Amino acid sequence: MTVETLSDKPITTYEELLSLFHAAIKPASEFRVGAEMEKFGVYDDGSPIPYEGDTGVRAILEELSRRGWTPEAESEGGPLIALLRDGASVTLEPGSQLELSGAPLVHAHQICAEFRAHLAEIAPFSQEKKIHWLGLGFHPFARRDQYTMVPKQRYAIMREYLPTRGSLALDMMLRTSTVQANYDYLSEADAMTKMRVALKLSPLTTALFANSPFYEGKPFGGKSYRAKVWLDTDPDRSGLVPSLWKKNASFVDYVEWALDVPMFMFKRNGEKVANTGQTFRSFWKSGYAGHKPNMSDWQTHLNTIFPEVRLKKTIEVRGADAQGTKLACTLPALWTGILYDAQALAAADAMTADWTHDEVNASRKEIWQKGLGARFRAGTLQPFAEKLIEIAEGGLERRAFLSASGKDERAHLTALKELVAQGKTPADRLLDGIEHVPDMRAEIIRRCELATSAEGTK
Repeated sequence: MTVETLSDKPITTYEELLSLFHAAIKPASEFRVGAEMEKFGVYDDGSPIPYEGDTGVRAILEELSRRGWTPEAESEGGPLIALLRDGASVTLEPGSQLELSGAPLVHAHQICAEFRAHLAEIAPFSQEKKIHWLGLGFHPFARRDQYTMVPKQRYAIMREYLPTRGSLALDMMLRTSTVQANYDYLSEADAMTKMRVALKLSPLTTALFANSPFYEGKPFGGKSYRAKVWLDTDPDRSGLVPSLWKKNASFVDYVEWALDVPMFMFKRNGEKVANTGQTFRSFWKSGYAGHKPNMSDWQTHLNTIFPEVRLKKTIEVRGADAQGTKLACTLPALWTGILYDAQALAAADAMTADWTHDEVNASRKEIWQKGLGARFRAGTLQPFAEKLIEIAEGGLERRAFLSASGKDERAHLTALKELVAQGKTPADRLLDGIEHVPDMRAEIIRRCELATSAEGTK
């Protein structure tokens, strides 16, 4: 049988649902890191670049397709929505946010080099069309009514369904950007330990990387508007998955949670079939419009649930705002140090051992506004952030992957460590003195713009 035939085979047993995770188990020697970095494109006036037009993101994808990238559409003759090359992809979020989904790489130095090369590759087109690429978590200028949706089948369904589940769901789709990192696992037990630790530390990660202090051209009074948005998006498919916080959690616990999350759609013969609101459990047991689920539908469903840490063939750490040039590679470096060193992972697990879901989840209600100043237990999050960086540094030092200049991966944590020592977040750096600048829009662009030259991003 071909892979395609297996994917199209109806799911008949519970073990088939679990098989996706068991098949992803690999030895530590094969562990890799995949970084996903989103960014906003804006014109000089701050307006977002659209999908269509000779200065839109489709034109960028078409330009890159002439440089060795393979174009991809959802169906034959459909609109261009992604590019593939050497294990990496360039994709689009609903509001035309341009994302580099990097190839699986060994260490943070390679991730930085890959991101620099991507920015340098889009630089000629961007400079010619006067497009600025901004690294932060929420669009600093655009209103909802300034957007047209990227023509991806799933996005049209999400646009209609998600606002029924949260008043800020459209903002999540159109006006947020993130940086994520994806990690491998050695066994089911290893996967569950990594998921538990990462979920417990996800709000702290959000605070560390809070980097969206603007709303429609002005400071909004907090540190991360993106984090605020995620509190009112869709409680069914987001959050901290409390069933995975127990010590004996297993793949079954994650599957049970995912089965009860409502779906968006599935595809048959390349065409969408919308079944919003039906849980995957119901789809599996009762079908929909004569259709029964197959493994492709299960994988699609797992891709459309949005917990703060997501389990698929890899573990996705998802809680951070997109970052500017200096911190672009920091999140992958931080979590590589924690998750890919046994001593560091054990230390992070011990640090969070008595943290409860309720108290950690409650901290999210302050983090979007106060960042590291959010209350946690008897104090704030700052000392826990300092401890986490120390743990990650130990892991990165023991990994001992050196750059061409002889520095190990701890070099990618230096700028963040300096901020945390002051109790500050990236948002504080963006806000510093901004109210006294005559042309706030131009200054926001200047402070948030990603360097598009190889030298500028080192």
